[in-house]
Amino acid sequence: MKGRKFLKVTGILMIIGAAFGIIGGIIAIIGVGAMAAVLETSAGGLMFASVLILASAVFQLIAGIMGVKNCDKPEKAQSCLVMGIIVAILSVAGNVTSSVLGSSFNITSYVTGLVIPVLYIIGAVKNRETA
Repeated sequence: MKGRKFLKVTGILMIIGAAFGIIGGIIAIIGVGAMAAVLETSAGGLMFASVLILASAVFQLIAGIMGVKNCDKPEKAQSCLVMGIIVAILSVAGNVTSSVLGSSFNITSYVTGLVIPVLYIIGAVKNRETA
């Protein structure tokens, strides 16, 4: 039962974070597009980062919904585990992209971006063990 609570709570937190991420991703895409149009230049790297933010938030939303919906179903824990791993990979990819585009390397950003996905993965593993 402990995995069920882990999965449900982290799923809810992922849904909340995803909502902010989707809004931020849309604003970033619009902002980069407007900046590229005004400056008449290519903003490929920034556009890639903006799309990555949006895609990551969408995967996070899907994972969160799956976690909340399937927290009582240990047989669905494997799919939650896969989604948690995808969200964690996208979090790392976003931080790497940020570093490549000129932001300084910040270990705190990596750690905070991975806390909820890792807890979600732990919840999925514990939930799978109850099956």
